[in-house]
Amino acid sequence: MGDRRTAFAVRREAMGYTQETFAAAVMVESSTVSRWERGEVAPQTFRRPLIAKALGVTLHELGTLLGQAPAPARYPATVAVAPPDLAEADDMNRRDLLRLFSVTGALLALPPAAGEVDRAAAVVSGGALDTARAEEIAVFANHLWRVYGLASNKSQVLPLVRTQLEVLTDALRHSQAPTIRQQLCRMAADLFQLAGEIYFDGDRYTDAAHCYTLAADASKEAGEPDLWACALTRHAFIALYERKFVDAALLLDLAATLASRGDTDLSTRHWVAAVQAETFAGLGDLDACQRALDTAAGVQHLNGPVHNGGWLRFDGSRLAEERGTCYVALGRLDLAEEALADALTGTLTTRRKAGVLTDLAMIGVHRADPDQVITYAEAVLVTARQTGSGVVARKLRDLRPHLAPLLADQNIQRLDAEIADLVSGHAA
Repeated sequence: MGDRRTAFAVRREAMGYTQETFAAAVMVESSTVSRWERGEVAPQTFRRPLIAKALGVTLHELGTLLGQAPAPARYPATVAVAPPDLAEADDMNRRDLLRLFSVTGALLALPPAAGEVDRAAAVVSGGALDTARAEEIAVFANHLWRVYGLASNKSQVLPLVRTQLEVLTDALRHSQAPTIRQQLCRMAADLFQLAGEIYFDGDRYTDAAHCYTLAADASKEAGEPDLWACALTRHAFIALYERKFVDAALLLDLAATLASRGDTDLSTRHWVAAVQAETFAGLGDLDACQRALDTAAGVQHLNGPVHNGGWLRFDGSRLAEERGTCYVALGRLDLAEEALADALTGTLTTRRKAGVLTDLAMIGVHRADPDQVITYAEAVLVTARQTGSGVVARKLRDLRPHLAPLLADQNIQRLDAEIADLVSGHAA
C-alpha cells in the first residue's frame, strides 16, 4: 500500500482517541495503529468489526477510510471526515454514550425470563459467555483504571469505556449462566464508576451522578456491598463539591452501612470514613470530623491487599492531605499546614498535588499573605492548563472568592484575572 491513510487517522482523532487509547480499544499495540495509518499494513479481517465499532462507522465505510473502496460522498478522499463543529460532535458522542448507559442499565434491571437460566447453562454460542471470556473482559476493564490513572487528560479514556460497555451490553442481551450474569453486573458497576470519574474530572456533575446511580444499581444486582458502597461514596463527592453537606452525609451514612456488610479485609469502610470527615468539616463539626479521621486511619492496621486499584484505591496514603483539607475548612490553620506539609513529602498524583497546593494557598488567604497565595495558586494554574482537569479548575474557582480582601495587591489582581479566564474557558 504505502500511502498514508489520513482519513483513518482523522476519524480516530474525531472520535477522541489517541493512537495509544485506540490501540487499547481494539486490543493491539500502538505501533500497529501507527502502521495502519502509514499504510504499511491493513487490519486483519477478524479485527475489523471491532475497529469499525470504535470508529462509529460501517464495515464498508471502514474500507473507504482504509482506501480499499471508492470513497462515497460521506467520506470523499480529499476531505477530512471530522465533523465541522467539534463541540456539536462532542455533544453527539455524549448523547450516544448516555443512551448506551440507559440500555445497559435497563438490561441489568431486567431479570432473566423463565427458563433462560437453564438454557444459558447449556448454550455455548449465540452470545453466551464462558468463564474464560468473562475473565478476559474483566481483566481489560481493570486495566482501564490504570490507563485512567496515567492519562493526563482523563477524557481520552472515555471512548475505551464506551467500547467495553458495548461489549457488556451485547453480552447482557443474551441468556447467560447465573455466575456469568453476576460477573457482568459487577463489571458494569466497575465501568460505570470509571465513566463517572471521567465525567467528574471534566466538571460534568450531572452525567457523573447518572453514572454513579447506574453503578449502584449494577452493584446491587451483582450482590457486591463494597462496590455499592464505593458508588454511593463517589456520588456523595458531588454533593460535597457543591457544598451540600447534609445531602452528602445522607449518602455516606448509607455507604457506611453497606461497607459494614462487605469484606472486612478491604479498606471500603475506611474510605467512607475519610469522605465523612470532609463532610463533617464542612458542617463545622470538629469532634465528628476527628472521629471519622481516626476511623479512616484504621486502614493502616489492615493486612494484605486492602484495595483493588480500580473502583477501590484507598490505602491511607492520602490521609495527610485529607486531614489538611478538613482542618482548612474548620479554620484550624496550625493543624492544616502541618498536615499539608507532610502530604507534600509523599508521592502525589498531579491532581492530588493541586489539591494540596490550593489548600496551602487558602491558608495564605486566611493569613493575608499575598506571597504565599501567589506561590501556591500559580502552580495550580499551571496544572489546570496542562491537564484540562475540571476538578483542578473547580478548586481554583472555589479559591477565587476568598481573594477579595487581598485584591489591593497587583499580583493578586493578576491571579484573580487568570483564574477567571481559566474558569470561563473551561465552562465554554
